[in-house]
Parts: sequence; C-alpha cells; structure tokens
Amino acid sequence: MVDAKGRNMKCLTFFLMLPESVKIRSKKSNQKGSPTNSKLPPVCYEIITLKTKKKKKMAAEIFPTKKPASTTTVQNYQQNLNNNNTIPATNWQGLYPTIRERNAVMFNNELMADVHFVVGLPGGTQRLPGHRYVLAVGSSVFHAMFYGELAEDKDEIRIPDVEPAAFLAMLKYIYCDEIDLSADTVLATLYAAKKYIVPHLARACVIFLETSLSAKNACVLLSQSCLFEEPDLTQRCWEVIDAQAELALKSEGFCDIDSQTLESILRRETLNAKEIVVFEATLSWAEAECQRQEMTVTIDNKRKVLGKAVYLIRIPTMALDDFANGAAQSGVLTLNETNDIFLWYTAAKKPDLEFVSKPRKGLVPQRCHRFQSCAYRSNQWRYRGRCDSIQFAVDKRVFIAGFGLYGSSCGSAEYSAKIELKRQGVILGTNLSKYFSDGSSNTFPVWFEYPVQIEPDTFYTASVVLDGNELSYFGQEGMTEVQCGKVTFQFQCSSDSTNGTGVQGGQIPELIFYA
Repeated sequence: MVDAKGRNMKCLTFFLMLPESVKIRSKKSNQKGSPTNSKLPPVCYEIITLKTKKKKKMAAEIFPTKKPASTTTVQNYQQNLNNNNTIPATNWQGLYPTIRERNAVMFNNELMADVHFVVGLPGGTQRLPGHRYVLAVGSSVFHAMFYGELAEDKDEIRIPDVEPAAFLAMLKYIYCDEIDLSADTVLATLYAAKKYIVPHLARACVIFLETSLSAKNACVLLSQSCLFEEPDLTQRCWEVIDAQAELALKSEGFCDIDSQTLESILRRETLNAKEIVVFEATLSWAEAECQRQEMTVTIDNKRKVLGKAVYLIRIPTMALDDFANGAAQSGVLTLNETNDIFLWYTAAKKPDLEFVSKPRKGLVPQRCHRFQSCAYRSNQWRYRGRCDSIQFAVDKRVFIAGFGLYGSSCGSAEYSAKIELKRQGVILGTNLSKYFSDGSSNTFPVWFEYPVQIEPDTFYTASVVLDGNELSYFGQEGMTEVQCGKVTFQFQCSSDSTNGTGVQGGQIPELIFYA
C-alpha cells in the first residue's frame, strides 16, 4: 500500500503480524541504543497526518452535556469497580465512533493496563489498573511520574493518602471526560485533583461545594477551603457563617474543625450571633477535641485544649444573665477571671481583662422596599386571618432575616404576625411573633428565628397572616424589579395570596436581608 507521497505503508502491517518473540527482540534492540537513539521510534513505525478541510470543532460541540445515544452500550464496558471488565468482541474498537468512548472503555479496565495503583490506607486499599499514556495526557504529575527525567519504572504504585472512591472519580474524569461527584466524596476528590494537578476537575469540585454550601457544613468547608487555597470558596463560607452564625456554631461540623479555624471564627468581627452561643459552641468543640486527643473529657482538659483561644470569646459583652447563668457556672473560667468579669459589669472602675471586651459589629441588615408610596382608606386594609403573599427572586445569594410590615392606620395597635418563607411549597423558615404599631405609615420589622439562605435565580414565596387592627396602611405603585446595592430583586404575584397583596399593592412592603 502506497500513500499520496509514495511512502511504503506495508511495514506497519508487517510488524503487527510478526511473532511476539520477534517483537520483543525488536524492542530490546531499541532499548540498548544510545540515550539519543533510544527515544526514536522503531523504523517500521510511521506517523501519518491526515489533512482535512473540515473545521475543527470545540469539545463542547463534540461532547454535549447530554449523554449520547450509545451511552447504554458504553456503560456495559465502561465502569466496573471490581476490575471485572471484559471485551466481548475482538473488534470492540469498532463499536465506538469517538476516541472519548474508546478511552472510556479502558477506565478501570485490566485490558492493556501497564501500571497498577494500590489506593487507600492499609486495611481499606483497592488495586486499580491504569494506562500510562492516558494518565500522562490527563495530568502533568502522571506525566512526570511515568515519562519525566526522574520517572520510576514501577508496575505498582502505592497511594495511601487518597481515598479509593476519590481516585476513581479522578480517573473517570481523565478517561471518560465525565465529572461524577457526590457529597460524600467531593472533598476527597478535590484533594486528589489538587495533588495530581487536574484543574478542571478541581474547579468542578469547588463549584459543587459552593452550590451545596449551608450553615451545617460551612465551618468544615471553611477549614478545607483554607487547606486547598480556594479563596472564592473561603469567601462564600464566611458569608454563610456570618449571616447564619448561630446555626453554623450549633452544627455538628463546627466540632470537627481544627484549632486554627476555630480561632479565625472566634476573631470574626461580623459574626452575627449572641456571645453566649459562641461560648457554648466553643465548649462543645473543646469536648470533641479532648476525644480526638484521647484525653479524658474534664473541665481542666477542656480549658487546656482551648489554650489562648478562650480569650477570643467576648465574655464581657454577654448579657449579665447569660454570664451569671452560663459562663460563670461552666467551671472553665478561673475564680479570679469570674470575679473580674463580675466587677466589669458592676464596678465604676473596671479591671483589666484578657478577654476581648469590645462587642462584635455583626452584620447590618439591608431593606428592599418594593412600593413607591403607601396609603390608607376607610375600608382597607383588612385581615381576618387571610394570607398576604408575594413571590420574589434575587440574582445573588442573600439571607432573608425578616419582613417589614405596615401597621394600623387608626392609631397605635398591636399585631400578631405569622411569617413564612417557602420554596416550591417547602417551608424554609417560619415564626410567630408580635409587633407594636404606633399609628404611622412606617414599616415595622418582624424577624425569623434564623436568617434563611436564598439562592439566586429561583422564586421564593414570602407570606404573612396578620391578626390585629382591622384597618392598616398598604403599599401602592409596586415595582417588579428593585435594585438594592449589588442585589437585584424581582417580584411576581403569588397564588397563596388570598387577601389582595400582589406586585402593585398590599402588604409585605419590605424584605430585610443580609448580603
């Protein structure tokens, strides 16, 4: 067979038909040459470049987000975590039209594997096959490991610091160009992606963590984001911890953080929490730390593991009742510290304290006002147990702390308000409280127990059921879009509203939020 330039192409076919013994001798002869010559390919190999006038397609065009029609077929050969992959047909390559699909067949497959990894800690290891060329194309670390100047020719490589599931997730990305993440393995996968310098997988892990971020896991993710040097994720964690501080401090994850992260949280000026909550959470962390260090959980040992961090708790800023009934009786403080803090509360000449005595600044709530004016009439706005409701969406993550509501138009009055925040019918926050209206057209705040996290580009339903004076002020000239600082709010009518509130007028004139 001769190509367009007259080059003989039979040599490659002839070589492939040679007996194995001849091939092995050929390989050995190439290896015995000088360092320069050893890098040259065998004489019978020839690289043929096929030119085409077709325009190159981007990866996104070739590999759409939706799985191709042959996905079921690919899955039959692709992923088998027990290393039992088999190739039923001799011409299996012909079953798959793209190099991506053919590479996917090799994922976790013993076929043509030229390296093995023993992954995980002793007692929980898993032996996984690999293909040096594919791995080197997907990671510069693997390239250096297999083809670099200091490459080691080992058939088996031990990796004790990576979890098997995370290593498989990374291999799946390298072989199949697929990202398969779960809440249980995403942190370990991020570690693997960082270790082997697979940046696109690492970025996908960070995005996954950002979208699943909540008060329950914010403290743990804060610790991990600092370890992995991910400043964007660190900032997102601080936003959640600041706004939902009490929920974050009471979460189980708070007790799992390291001492350095604990100190950074205790130093935080914008922590939106009562100091007694900070104190109690710190004691819970100290108990967990004693257990991690295999120490008996005693008051003395709690104080020992806390060290200087105890002075970052702003005990002098607590309400006197909180201090007297909580911190003073905890046993963690020495007798002298307890006496000095009592004097700090009561004496004109205050003693010097090692504790920080300046209150935290916390967060300043912002208000989104959706009406341009308000009014009252002799027959409006009436309640009688009916629901006032409005839907809203934002373009950035915020935390709704409460609503601003109108009050009586007939002099001072007290109202009972049941407020509620829902997403697709699921209640995210609710509270029953009272507020006093002075008869003015001002709005009066009603708060949730904890701020509610609001994700962008999704509509939420804000509702209130009022019981009080029959006549109140109401808003008018409502706006469908309101800009509040860097956050844009959009409003639309809610089917839950049975008392007349809508975009153009009614109740719930304000959303109180942190951003």
